[in-house]
Amino acid sequence: MESRQLEILRAIVEEYVATEEPVGSKSIAQRHDLGISPATIRNEMAVLEEAGLITQPHTSAGRIPTNLGYRIFVDKLATIKPFSEPERRAIETFLEGAGDLDDVMARTVRLLAQITKQVAVVQYPSHADSKAKVALAGTANLARSSHEQASDIHPILEALEEQVVLLRLLSDVGDSMRVRIGDEQSEKNLQTTSLVSMSYGQDGSPAGALGIIGPTRMDYASSMSAVTAVARYVGKFLGDNK
Repeated sequence: MESRQLEILRAIVEEYVATEEPVGSKSIAQRHDLGISPATIRNEMAVLEEAGLITQPHTSAGRIPTNLGYRIFVDKLATIKPFSEPERRAIETFLEGAGDLDDVMARTVRLLAQITKQVAVVQYPSHADSKAKVALAGTANLARSSHEQASDIHPILEALEEQVVLLRLLSDVGDSMRVRIGDEQSEKNLQTTSLVSMSYGQDGSPAGALGIIGPTRMDYASSMSAVTAVARYVGKFLGDNK
């Protein structure tokens, strides 16, 4: 793909995430300093559509990203936004005074849901019987979007109620960030969502994993930043409080 097409794809993803409305060439020309005319943008959008990266949801001039478009965006364009000092302090304050491991993880998953406005899940070891445990928070965030109907949300909620599904979601997370988009998710009921996940631990030894689940049009850059920051801090916190 040419860099100009990538920049137009970036603009479409960012506009759609921000507005939840199909994006037209005129708004890209007005809001993004690409130095090209709306007519040129329309031509490039036709190429992106032909490649299956954007689609026209109805008979408007606007386009929205496809799952493949989001995949290209995440792989080539998304830059993890650095957390600000106040945000880092907020994470530290949230976990201060935590008691046992269950309390730490309950706080962690609430914090992650709060920061990202998505569903958050954390998997951690149970010292009692050596089985993995899962904590979940933020399911109410699924209803935030006007685009999601109750019939669309119901199967997602059903999947999230299954402990075995949650464990599977985070079972193959490696040391690096993992982003699964739409039908890349193995769980059928979650294929309208995306998962951003990462392991946490100390000295290269993962203790568990955490992540967020949200609509495919989520703000990937901010979500990846939040998951990274919380995973790093929880790993450090657990290491410091052994």
